[in-house]
Amino acid sequence: MTHVLILGANGQIARVATQLFLQHTDVALTLYLRSASRLKRSGPADRVRVLEGDVLDASSLADAMVGQDVVYANLAGALEQQAQAIVKAMKTAHLRRLIFISSMGIYDEVPGERQGAILDPYRKAAAVIEASDLDYTIIRPAWLSDKDEVAYGTTKKGESFKSAGDTVSRKSVADLVVKLATAPAPGVALRCSLGVHKAS
Repeated sequence: MTHVLILGANGQIARVATQLFLQHTDVALTLYLRSASRLKRSGPADRVRVLEGDVLDASSLADAMVGQDVVYANLAGALEQQAQAIVKAMKTAHLRRLIFISSMGIYDEVPGERQGAILDPYRKAAAVIEASDLDYTIIRPAWLSDKDEVAYGTTKKGESFKSAGDTVSRKSVADLVVKLATAPAPGVALRCSLGVHKAS
């Protein structure tokens, strides 16, 4: 059984991904967040464990990494420091597979748009991850919607972002996370940064 650690488990995409993991896979989940009481429901006890902690707390993060196969980070705030903490903890725990939610525009890849300094935390976090030796996938979604649909395409780093004016559903991004986390070894999209847009 694959074990997936979800950092920032109360995030909107993370909550949808949790549902998809439970509905469509046999993955065991560890839901890691600063306030466990914020989760309305977590799932069956034999497949879901909830841990309260901050990603910047090295001790609690190290404990959460024990026994995991995949780390999926869905975070906000001090992203560069969080990325540094994750990379360090994964190296210590001998974990390699990381899926990290970022933002479109961090490489100025969106035609006609320059987001400037507002995306610096995302850029710096991505740079930390890309400089590591982890088997990472950075996900850069378009503007997000709550539509109940799975309809998306992807672009790689160095390619122009497609459909920049459209939104992509959180369910679409969550579907990609689940596919990446459950792909057979050695995995797919390793050491890649993927833009995610709504499929036309």
